[in-house]
Amino acid sequence: MSNSWKRKEVIGDCTLYLGDCMEVLPTIRSIGAVLTDPPYGLGKRMQGGTWGAKDEMSGFLEWDLEARQEWIDAILALKVPTVIWGANYFQVPAARCWLFWNKVNAVPTMADAEMAWTNLDKPAKRFNHPVGRVEFGHPTTKPLPLFQWCLAMLGGGGVVLDPFLGSGTTAVACAKAGRRCVGIEKNESYFEIACDRIRKVYAQPDMFVSAPAPQLPQQLGLLKGGEG
Repeated sequence: MSNSWKRKEVIGDCTLYLGDCMEVLPTIRSIGAVLTDPPYGLGKRMQGGTWGAKDEMSGFLEWDLEARQEWIDAILALKVPTVIWGANYFQVPAARCWLFWNKVNAVPTMADAEMAWTNLDKPAKRFNHPVGRVEFGHPTTKPLPLFQWCLAMLGGGGVVLDPFLGSGTTAVACAKAGRRCVGIEKNESYFEIACDRIRKVYAQPDMFVSAPAPQLPQQLGLLKGGEG
């Protein structure tokens, strides 16, 4: 049986797959939480203005043209603690705890804030943080402190899944927190960027973060058919 991914990289406690999430997701087991930022389908709306014309935005239109409800349905079917950025562009259940990123330095032509749906039984929360310049070759990279905050909101343990890994911010946040992560990304360029970022984190570990406790072999089996 052929693999459902083109490539697999294991870096520290992060397992990364180059492939389509809808093909790889059915093979993943033992997920404890989801933290992700899928494309919202806004590419066609970003064709005008100076922001969309910048060289650093090249590839954005192609990357963010598609937004498929089946992505969200597959994530919701996992029934684990979940944070989905941009879920206001999809059909999601009513929720008590929406997360808001307040972009304290947003320019007038851009959104002042972004929203994330969660299934957490907590009050809605806001995170104040400036928008940085485009980093790591990806047009919509979220700030690392934002995702570290989201990870803390999720709490608990277990493997954190990001089906839309992009440049790897979820995995970087997990590595810094000493948590295991599974990431899926279908764009090879972004996949390479994510791998490079995560290797650098493990090459310079945070002395204040304890390494995860060793797990029993049967608990590490994430894939059907005994793949590890």
